[in-house]
Amino acid sequence: MMKFADPKNDIAFKKIFGDENHKEVLISFLNAVLDFQGEQTIVEVELTNPYQVPKIEALKETILDIKVTNQKQEHFIVEMQKKDLGDFAKRSLYYTSKAYVNQLDAGKNYHKLKKVYFIGLLNFIMFEGQSCISRHLILNQETNTQDLDDFEFCFIELQKFSKPLGQLSTLLDKWIYFIKNASSLEMVPKEFTGNSALEQAFDSAQMYNWNREEMDVYDYMHLKAWDEVNAIDTAVKKAIKKTTEVVAKRAKQEGIEQGIEQEQRLSKKQREQDKIETAKNAISQGLENQTITAITGLSIEEIEKLR
Repeated sequence: MMKFADPKNDIAFKKIFGDENHKEVLISFLNAVLDFQGEQTIVEVELTNPYQVPKIEALKETILDIKVTNQKQEHFIVEMQKKDLGDFAKRSLYYTSKAYVNQLDAGKNYHKLKKVYFIGLLNFIMFEGQSCISRHLILNQETNTQDLDDFEFCFIELQKFSKPLGQLSTLLDKWIYFIKNASSLEMVPKEFTGNSALEQAFDSAQMYNWNREEMDVYDYMHLKAWDEVNAIDTAVKKAIKKTTEVVAKRAKQEGIEQGIEQEQRLSKKQREQDKIETAKNAISQGLENQTITAITGLSIEEIEKLR
């Protein structure tokens, strides 16, 4: 039985897709996500920030994204985002614009600027619509043509992807399935054999191949995510407890028995709402159903309805 790291964990994502020694993994992923074919196909990349094990004490200031250029000197930014912080759209615009501006030294001509692609993998829902992948371009509103074509954004919302193994029909399907589900697998599925890039991705995710330093950082980031979920859960519980106490005090002061009964009913209702809010917060943090069940006591079916 094998144990695979969760590719949604920042350090695991960077190790799998940002390894200087296994560029074929990132090349395959980029070509699949951007649907590059023919002359557009990426055949070589240069990693601007190749994988290195970060120091735990420096993680707060470290952004574990992946930046590369291809054989045409076009720029690509790939980032995994587990939590919905409410500003990811603006953040992606900022990083893309910064990568565009930083190409040009003072005194150089604008025609030297190359296209920048931003790929965001999101473990939460960001856009309306049912498709798990959305592409965003700058289009002429009247002609619907892409006259300003130096920016392109692609977002993959993992929670919208629900295809089982038997229905993975494209290479992109397999990459998304791998990122979303690798940590729950005990072996490499037969659907992924025969493709060297996918096989290498599974090999990089195989935690028996990791050193102690990598394991420490991985565990730290996993526990950090748990702490953030627990902090939200605690804040919700405190707010509900405070509301309950206020209602009870008001009912007691008024000396209304019906108020006390109402408070008891409200407390029960609030406890149920507490579970639901905690589950929603856990979902937004990217936790699996089994973990959320252990935290809230809700059934798998109840949690699925909240997704």
